[in-house]
Amino acid sequence: MMNRGVLLMVPLVLQGCASYYSHYAMFPAEVSAGENRQIRLSWQTADYPDWWFVDDRATPIKLETQCSDRVWRLRDDRDPDVGACGAGIRACGEPGLDAYAPTGEPVAGHGVRCMAIEPGNGDIVIPQLKNEMDLLVSCLPVVVSLPDGEEEQGIDYLRASPVPYRVYVRTAPRGSLRARLPEFDESVCDDE
Repeated sequence: MMNRGVLLMVPLVLQGCASYYSHYAMFPAEVSAGENRQIRLSWQTADYPDWWFVDDRATPIKLETQCSDRVWRLRDDRDPDVGACGAGIRACGEPGLDAYAPTGEPVAGHGVRCMAIEPGNGDIVIPQLKNEMDLLVSCLPVVVSLPDGEEEQGIDYLRASPVPYRVYVRTAPRGSLRARLPEFDESVCDDE
């Protein structure tokens, strides 16, 4: 019979083997409407030692745009909620919201890859990302805002480009002061 103390230590050992990090990037860029906005990417990882039996883990990468309520989540093949729009780290378009930029055709199903990180590498997973990465945006919004009562709800996002954006990522231990996400200046949105 196994000692009760050993059983109680197993969760502590499993939890203590990983190093936890927050990753983020923020940069100015044009959105599809031609306005300059701040773009923010963020995600978290759990890095396990090479000798450990568990693979490194990561949350989806969240892409947000200043003055927009649209939030993109880029996922890799390890994520059960990943879309069937290609390989690698990607986000699929949504019918009624997105159009494929090269053709201008509205997205009809969830099989159109609108965003990809390291688009030339279909085998990459989020924990493998380093402090520099390429972000390819291949879609544009069908409309940049939706009615929301008497207000308009912004849903615009980073302008599509045939050339990937080069993104520089900051990494900090999760929970540290450096891990706090930079905030958007929402006063820009109120002025418009």
